[in-house]
Amino acid sequence: MRPAPWLDTLRLAVATRHARSQYVRFLTSARHGTAVQDRLLKRLVESAATSDFGRDHGFDRIRNYEGFAEQVPIRTYEGLQPYVERAVRGDAGALFAPGRRILMFAMTSGSTNRPKFVPITREFLREYRRGWNVFGVKALLDHPEGFLRPILQVVSPMDEQRTENGVPCGSISGLLAATAKPLVRKYYVNPAATGAIDDPEARYYAIMRFAVPRDVAWMVTASPATAVKLARSAATHAERLIRDVHDGTLSPPGDAPTAVINELRSRLSPEPETARNLTALAQQCGELLPNDYWNLSFLANWTGGTLALHLRDFPHYFGGTPVRDIGLLATEGRVCIPLEDGTAAGVLDVAGTFFEFVDAEADSTDRSAVHRANEVSVGREYRVIMTTHAGFFRYDIEDRVIVRGFLGEAPIVEFLHRGAHVSSMSGEKLTEWQVTTAYRLACDACEVPALEFVLAPVWGDPPFYRLHVEGSSSLASSLTRTMDSELARLNMEYASRRASERLGPLVMNRLPRKFLAAWIMDRQSRWGAANEQFKHQYLLNVPGEARDFRLEQVNSSRRDLVLQVASPRENPV
Repeated sequence: MRPAPWLDTLRLAVATRHARSQYVRFLTSARHGTAVQDRLLKRLVESAATSDFGRDHGFDRIRNYEGFAEQVPIRTYEGLQPYVERAVRGDAGALFAPGRRILMFAMTSGSTNRPKFVPITREFLREYRRGWNVFGVKALLDHPEGFLRPILQVVSPMDEQRTENGVPCGSISGLLAATAKPLVRKYYVNPAATGAIDDPEARYYAIMRFAVPRDVAWMVTASPATAVKLARSAATHAERLIRDVHDGTLSPPGDAPTAVINELRSRLSPEPETARNLTALAQQCGELLPNDYWNLSFLANWTGGTLALHLRDFPHYFGGTPVRDIGLLATEGRVCIPLEDGTAAGVLDVAGTFFEFVDAEADSTDRSAVHRANEVSVGREYRVIMTTHAGFFRYDIEDRVIVRGFLGEAPIVEFLHRGAHVSSMSGEKLTEWQVTTAYRLACDACEVPALEFVLAPVWGDPPFYRLHVEGSSSLASSLTRTMDSELARLNMEYASRRASERLGPLVMNRLPRKFLAAWIMDRQSRWGAANEQFKHQYLLNVPGEARDFRLEQVNSSRRDLVLQVASPRENPV
C-alpha cells in the first residue's frame, strides 16, 4: 500500500476537522432535538410561505407545530403530485419561493409504474451531503485505516432524462459524486461513465475492471445485492478480467455503448504485474474474491428489512469485513444515521428534516396517532412523515420503522419495510419483512440454499400464497410447510386465518434459474429510474401480479425445469 501524497494528507486534515465539527453538531442537535426541530420547521414554513403550496395551505398564519398540523394534511406522493408536476414543467413557484432554483429532479420508484420526481434545491443538497459527511467521518474514525485509500462508490447518472426546460432528471447519487470535493473524487476508483452502461452484466464488469486492480478500502452501495453482484461478476469473469488488466483493455460481456467503452478504455493502461498477482491469487484461493485482492476496512450499504437476505452471501465474498449500514436514506431525504457497525438502527437526523411519526396501523387523519420525534416510544412501530427542503410538507414516505432507543431527544430508529409491501387478502397484513425472515428460517431449518424467490397472493377458495422459487428442491413440501409455520409464528393474524381456513396453506412453484432475474429487469425497465434506487420485491400484494410465473406462460423449451403445483380451487385474477 503506497503512502498518500503529503498534500493529500494536509488537505485531509483540514477536511476531517470540518467533518468532525459536523459530527459534533449532529450529536449536539440530537441532545436538543425538540428545539432543533422547532427552529427547522419555522425556517421551512417561512421559506415556502410565498409558494403556491404555502399560500394554498395558509403558511402565513402558521405560528407553531400545532398550527402546522392543523393547516397541512399528511399525504403521500400522489397528494403532492399536482404541485410536483407543475415544478417539472418549469413552474418552481408551485413548491418554492420566487428565485429558488431547482438543480435537478431525483427520480425514484413510485407505487405505480410511474417514477416519482423529487425537486433538489441547493438547500436540500447541502443537508443531504451533510448527512453523508456525518456518516462518513464516523465510519472512518471507527476504521481509520480507510483514510486516503481508494473508494468504490456505485452511482447512477443524474441526467437519465431532462425536463422540457432542460433540468436533469436522474439519481441524486450522481449529483453528489459530480459535486464532491476534489480530494474525495481523486480516490474514487469507478469513473462516472460506467453509469451510462445499461446492460447490468456489462456495467458490473466495467466497474470491477477499474476496481479490482486498486486496493479498495471501502465500498459504498445502496443495496447489498449490488455488492454481491459486483463481487460475483469479477469471480465469474476472472479470466477475462485478468486479461484486460494485463493488456490495459476493457472487453465487458453483454452490451455496452461503443462511445462509452472507448471513453473508459482511454483511462486504462497495461498492468502485467498486477495481472500476474491476480492470477496467482485465483490459483491459490480457487476463486477471485474481494476478500483476497482488497484490504477492505468496511462495507457500507443497507442491512435492514428485507435486504438483510443478501448479507448471507457476504462472508463468501468479503470474509469478516465489518458492515456499516448507510441509514434509512430515501431519495426524498435522510431519516437516520447509524453510528456503529452491524446494526441497521440509526440516530434520527433532526437537523436536516422535520419529522413526525404515525402509529403503524393507524390512519394519518387520526390526530392522536401522530407524534413528534420526541414523543415516540421505544419498541413501537411507526410510519415516517417528512417535511424537507425539497418542498415536501408532511410527506408520508410509507416506510415503517421501529424505535430502538434514544440519543438525547432524538430517537434511534430501524427500518423494517415499505408500507406498500404488505399483502392482506383476509386481514392477515403480511409484511415483506415477515416473508423474508420466514423464508430464511425455513431454509436454515431444512438445510437448503436460500435461492431467489417471490411470494405472491392467489385468490381462491380459500385464498393462499404461492412461493415462487428458482431451481429445484427435493424438499419442496418440507420447505413450504416450515415456512408456513414460521409465517404463523411471526404474524398472529396469519396464524389465526390459517387456523380458521380463511387462508389456505403455502404452495410452491419452481421456476428456471435466472427466470426471476429477467422478471426483475423487466419491471425495472418499465419505469426507467436509476438502477441503484430499484428494490427487488419479495412479496407481491396484488393477486394476479405473478401471472407471468404460471406454467403456461413459461417458454415451452423450459417446461422440464418448471413444476407447477396448482390448487384445483384457485380462481385466476
